[in-house]
Amino acid sequence: MAQIRESTIGGQAAGHPHGQLAGQLPGHPGGHPGALPGVGSVKPRGLVYDRAPMLVYWETTLACGLACRHCRATASPDRSPLELSTAEGLRLLDDILGFGPPLPHIVFTGGDPLRRPDLEELVAGATARGIGASLAPAVTPDLTKERLATLAAAGIQTISLSLDGSSPERHDGLRGVPGTFELTMRAVDWAHEVGLPLQINTLVTDTTLADLPAVYDLMTGLGILRWSLFFLISVGRGSVLREVSPAESERLGAWLYDRAREAPFQVKTTEATHYRRIAIRRMEAEGLDEAAIARTSVGRGFGIRDGNGIMFVAHDGQVFPSGFLPLAVGDVRTGNVVELYRDHPVFRQLRDTSAFKGRCGLCPYLDRCGGSRARAYAWTGDILEADPLCPFVPPRAARV
Repeated sequence: MAQIRESTIGGQAAGHPHGQLAGQLPGHPGGHPGALPGVGSVKPRGLVYDRAPMLVYWETTLACGLACRHCRATASPDRSPLELSTAEGLRLLDDILGFGPPLPHIVFTGGDPLRRPDLEELVAGATARGIGASLAPAVTPDLTKERLATLAAAGIQTISLSLDGSSPERHDGLRGVPGTFELTMRAVDWAHEVGLPLQINTLVTDTTLADLPAVYDLMTGLGILRWSLFFLISVGRGSVLREVSPAESERLGAWLYDRAREAPFQVKTTEATHYRRIAIRRMEAEGLDEAAIARTSVGRGFGIRDGNGIMFVAHDGQVFPSGFLPLAVGDVRTGNVVELYRDHPVFRQLRDTSAFKGRCGLCPYLDRCGGSRARAYAWTGDILEADPLCPFVPPRAARV
């Protein structure tokens, strides 16, 4: 990882600094009338997403054929009897309509959502209701070109696949099943063949850090829309892996900014919102003013973090601020997602940056970044504490 470790600093979700808005996708080519809204249709008030989340992640099942070392969901081979039924899932989609237009975008995830035989029915249900939908499947023998085609016909607009290493040895070692790397490469081709824009997700840990330049080189030849780097948080099986250090994350952020300027795809970080600070400082040094920065894809992601623009529904209907923040606020069987998102004290706290503590609370980038609330909770038990991955010391904090 010499390239990253030697990078100097020139200044969940950030994109290509000067690229197009994430989610500005062509309309779904299927039979429903008109183009469904893509990611980014929901706009904040200032930088606060208090009316509706931009994204609703639905963990449709815990069942999965992989045994990933970092699995947030601690997935298992078999489906749980606690999963939302088809009828309950359709009611969840009905409840999402209560946010009003523009509607959130829903991401069908897991576990492996392909393990649900009713997945096409659920996707079609979202499509019929005017809810844009994306898919985050596991790469197992359940993933075929034919299944992707039926899901695209049902209304899936984009797909994300995981690639955590530049070689079969590196990737399969994390995924726990030999052959996953090669199958992922085939799935990339299938996504293109059925017309699904593709995002590749890559895990960032101390074990994947040195391989990221090689992964980037691999990405440049895959024709992807977006490369999203997921910075490990110690939840689920991920607690057996090690996060990168704050200094390493800072150098990585600078390296990612440089790559984002040249890449043929967007670059995004998840649970590393302090990348926005790095990007802001670099863009300011390049002469961009505040308005110009706000128009970039980084700027259009300002404020989005756990609980602000993000909502997660677990397989059993429990609702969380994100999939990485295991703090349940209710469930969709007995509550309403609109009321939980807008009114639950946890969501309200996460959207009110005036109560944030430590270095985050004193930071001039607070509203635009906000820090990873999930990592703050994992390390301190307090969703309002400072994000321990960010090494930035605000001037006021230095004087305290």
